[in-house]
Amino acid sequence: MEDVQLSLSTLRNNLGMTQQDVADRLGVSVQTVNRWENGDLINGLVIYALAKLYRVEIDNIKVPS
Repeated sequence: MEDVQLSLSTLRNNLGMTQQDVADRLGVSVQTVNRWENGDLINGLVIYALAKLYRVEIDNIKVPS
């Protein structure tokens, strides 16, 4: 089975979550979530937290560049 990389917004939408939902769960602002989804710098701890929240492996997250 081939690993598929999905964008942060696709992963969020697949769970029926809004940017506000993600922001609330991770303790950040909606603007921060928006920036992550649009390619602003994102560190390893954030990727880990998002992978856990979205219930996927880190390798399945397509980080915007």
